[in-house]
Amino acid sequence: MKLRRLFEYIEGANLNFSRISMTVPVLTSIVPEAGPLHSSAYFVLLYLPAKSQVIPPLPLPELNLKPDPWTTRCIAVRKFSGFARDANIVKEAERLAISLGRSPWANRTSSKREYAYSIAQYNSPFRFIGRVNEVWVDVGGSELDDCGLNPIATY
Repeated sequence: MKLRRLFEYIEGANLNFSRISMTVPVLTSIVPEAGPLHSSAYFVLLYLPAKSQVIPPLPLPELNLKPDPWTTRCIAVRKFSGFARDANIVKEAERLAISLGRSPWANRTSSKREYAYSIAQYNSPFRFIGRVNEVWVDVGGSELDDCGLNPIATY
C-alpha cells in the first residue's frame, strides 16, 4: 500500500535517514477506470515541508516512490466536512462539477492530467469533529487570471 510506504519515507526511510514533518493536506487523486475491471485507481501525495523543498530527501529504492513536482495549475475547490468516504466523495465531486458548469470555468477542466479529481484531507484520522476536506479539479491552466506561480514539490 502506497500510503504505508509514504509513512515509512517520512519516518526516515530515505537516503539521509531524516524524519520529515507531516504536512497537510494528504492528497488522494482518483484515476477512473485504471483499476481491475474498469474500477477506479488512486495515488496518494504528501507535500514536503518548505525546508525539504530545495533538496528533497530521496526515498529508499525499495519503497518505489517517485517525486511528483507540481507545475503551476489552477484548481477549483469544494470544501466539505466529516470523513472522506467513497459515497460522500462522489457526491461532493458531482456538486463541484455542477458548480463549475454554472461558472466561467464551464468546460475548462483540464484533460491533460491522468486523474479526474483529487481529495485533500487536512485532519488526522483521530480527529472526529470539525474535519476539513476538499475536492480539487484542475481547471483551465495558468493562463487564467489569479493563477500565479506557486511551485510545490510533492511525493
